[in-house]
Amino acid sequence: MPGIFRLLAACAALCLSAGGAFAQQQGVSKNEIVIGTIQDLSGPLAGFGKQARLGMQLRVDELNEQGSIHGRKLKLLVEDDGYDPRKAVLAAQKLVNQDKIFLMAGHLGTAQNMAAMPVQFEKGVVNFMPITAAREMYEPFHKLKFSFAATYYDQMRTTLPKMVKDKNAKKICTIYQDDEFGLEVLRGAEAGLKSINMELAEKTSFKRGATDFSSQVARMKGAGCDLVVMGTIIRETIGTIAESRKTGFNPTFFGSSACYTDLIHKLGGAAMNGLYATHTVQHPYLDEASDKIRFWANKYKTKFNEDPTVFSVYGYNIIDMFIQAAQKAGPNLTTDSFVKTMEGMTFPPDMFGGAIQSFTAQKRLGSEVSRLSVIENGKWKVISEYVKP
Repeated sequence: MPGIFRLLAACAALCLSAGGAFAQQQGVSKNEIVIGTIQDLSGPLAGFGKQARLGMQLRVDELNEQGSIHGRKLKLLVEDDGYDPRKAVLAAQKLVNQDKIFLMAGHLGTAQNMAAMPVQFEKGVVNFMPITAAREMYEPFHKLKFSFAATYYDQMRTTLPKMVKDKNAKKICTIYQDDEFGLEVLRGAEAGLKSINMELAEKTSFKRGATDFSSQVARMKGAGCDLVVMGTIIRETIGTIAESRKTGFNPTFFGSSACYTDLIHKLGGAAMNGLYATHTVQHPYLDEASDKIRFWANKYKTKFNEDPTVFSVYGYNIIDMFIQAAQKAGPNLTTDSFVKTMEGMTFPPDMFGGAIQSFTAQKRLGSEVSRLSVIENGKWKVISEYVKP
């Protein structure tokens, strides 16, 4: 009998040990993987945040209805930071320390990600495909960083010289948001102009959340600018262009992928025609889309009672990439196994026109390419192929 007791005790100890080892991986249980996202659901980018959240939820629901990741369903937790870096820290602390998420997916905003990442990294939580094209999303190197979007810096650096040449522009100016996002657009513009021996004739900025751009427009008009680089997002893009048109100031306006959204022409109207912007994924206009995209869009609209946008696509694709990598990582999902799997992942071009994404042990940015569109007759029209820096 004592031998039996010793055997049972050993088995119990082994089970407790195995259970303890399993429990050490935050956010992963026998039946579930918990991931988090932080979006702006109440601030100046609430339109983007809502769309990204719905796109993410659609892919989560698809997985859970059709199957699992090695027997585990996927649970998405969402926090609102109102596009405020201070609130982003609080949201990250809740998701990481209280909700115990496995991974942070598709956090929206440059300054917001930079504020939240230290909270995540302290607990070994991956920052997966943030919805921002800032270089800080993959530089300096950190094993827990993975980014999908060609940077604002490279978008501007690569495309602005061509815009200057095509438009025969002589005086290039910029209006930019006074934070990490806007500065990346500014630095890219300066680098692009330096390559053709030019400099910005005027630089003017605004604080995050600003609504009046009359003084900035007056400065650029006074400087005689004929091409304006826009370090702006939604309402700043609309506000700057609308104010310019009102005062008879009509340069070429050129923005980054941050202002590539249907909200610009829907909210800004005809005044937005002629705005150029770089982008990495094409907006899914349903009257121009393939059957596959229309099927996807109808599913989205049936579920959420609204048409999808490019930010819906961002959200959907981010979760899809996570699912692919988590499936490949195998049943013993840990942060280390996920990171190691991501370092060998290549994601083929998606149905929405996105470019191939690939990652290695040294490469944490999936794609460097972007292309150019312009608003014509109230729609974004693609006018270039993908360009690599």
